[in-house]
Amino acid sequence: MTNRELTARVSALVQPLCQEADVSLWDVTFEKEGRQHVLTVYIDRPEGVSITHCEQVSRGLDPLLDSGEFDSLPPYTLSVSSAGLERPLIRPEHFRWGEGKLVRLSFYKALDGADSRTGRLISNDGVQITLQEGEQVCRYPMASVARVRLCLEQT
Repeated sequence: MTNRELTARVSALVQPLCQEADVSLWDVTFEKEGRQHVLTVYIDRPEGVSITHCEQVSRGLDPLLDSGEFDSLPPYTLSVSSAGLERPLIRPEHFRWGEGKLVRLSFYKALDGADSRTGRLISNDGVQITLQEGEQVCRYPMASVARVRLCLEQT
């Protein structure tokens, strides 16, 4: 099972569990961290995610992952976590959710001498991302963007 197939399958399994826990699924990742593999389910909720929400989703998902379908995976740790205040924006729905919010772009290679830019997300059409940076509207090719993260705003 490829990484993409695994995360898609786990997403399908965890979606009803998230609905039961009154949270939404933000993302699923399967990554090697040092010598270990970690399967992480990121959840979200407008009012905030509590440890109780994480436990409920984890306890519901754990037995589903014990099916033979996942026997070919290397040993891994299951983690269920909040998407976080500085969450990554990855999928199209993340970018729609993030419109108007402060984000930081990190580039693969420096653009105009900068390896990152911060501004209000206007849009992302999949080809370019548009930010409001002060008084300027700036567009960046998505092919140059390594990562987009929500920024914690100072009040």
